[in-house]
Amino acid sequence: MKNAVLLGRLGAAHGVRGEIRLQSFTADPSAISSYGPLFDAGGARRFVIASLRPLGKDMFVARLEGVRDREAATALTGVELYLPRAALPEPEEDEFYLADLEGLRAETPAGETLGLVIAVRNFGAGDLLEVRPPAGGETLLFPFTKAVVPIVDVAGGRVVVEPPLEIEGDAPSGEEG
Repeated sequence: MKNAVLLGRLGAAHGVRGEIRLQSFTADPSAISSYGPLFDAGGARRFVIASLRPLGKDMFVARLEGVRDREAATALTGVELYLPRAALPEPEEDEFYLADLEGLRAETPAGETLGLVIAVRNFGAGDLLEVRPPAGGETLLFPFTKAVVPIVDVAGGRVVVEPPLEIEGDAPSGEEG
């Protein structure tokens, strides 16, 4: 689905009556049920959250319309839930959706081009900007923190990245590693 924003991800089935775990990526995690129908990445499948109860900070047990048993819920494990960007409210000044970062130019404070932001990833330890270098090759991952990415200029089409110092694997002089 083009111009869509990822709002959540379905997890494992919960019980035998078709409930499923749902991780919310919205600013207010419980608000995920208030956006109306959500869609899979291709926009082909539509999901309506019938009920939601909390399991943790951003994790819920959800009942989806039309999902009536464990088998149907299990078949949805890993499905990401999207909403068209146009259906979301415009962000406040100095706010943005993570999806708005994709396609922005990544540059150093001196203006040197690092590449294009192709995704915002999260493998469990925080958000990472994935940047494709202009010459190709392996993508670069930068922690998406204020210290590493001090400037996000969506209107200007860029983010400023101050790459962190690399940690060498060598032990300090005189010490064994």
